[in-house]
Amino acid sequence: MEMQYISSHGELQQNLKKAKRSFLLLYKSQSEKSACALSNLNQAAGELDEPIGILAADVNQVRDIHGKYEVTTAPTLLEFEGEHFRKSVKGCQTKDYYVSLIQNNLYISQQSDEKPRKRVIVYSTPTCPHCNSLKDYLRKNQIHFRDIDVSKDQKMAQELVRKSGQQGVPQTEINGRIIVGFNRSRIDDMLGI
Repeated sequence: MEMQYISSHGELQQNLKKAKRSFLLLYKSQSEKSACALSNLNQAAGELDEPIGILAADVNQVRDIHGKYEVTTAPTLLEFEGEHFRKSVKGCQTKDYYVSLIQNNLYISQQSDEKPRKRVIVYSTPTCPHCNSLKDYLRKNQIHFRDIDVSKDQKMAQELVRKSGQQGVPQTEINGRIIVGFNRSRIDDMLGI
């Protein structure tokens, strides 16, 4: 499988429609870490026969992607299921890590522990710095979550007030229990981090 270089968010959207799963590496030319990530991901792509989209975009050239997915550092690998963003992985990883991630082998040990995955919902707004810190923290710890932007969804904003009695964000719902604010120790306890 060959890595494909893209030059815009529109081109990304077109490519996401072609595969069930896709990966996009946002890298920065002339950066040692980005060169490392690009090389290792390219090697990993060479070992795969699966119909998965492996894409790359230089943030020095492409300016309309990283802001849409709250990416602030390069290199960062974005994972998509169809057109839906799932998570990001920052920094340069080994070729074997990328192969395992792409083949979905990274989570087998967690699944074999027979622990059911917790249902995590983050209620946030795009302009809230604590919301972004919370989401980055969950992604860093590979916690799958649903992000609800209450500034765009009035019905969910009202539902949040009904559940917690508060309007402030971020709020995290873990298996039906609400945590107001970015309370790292409580989140760690409830998620087993």
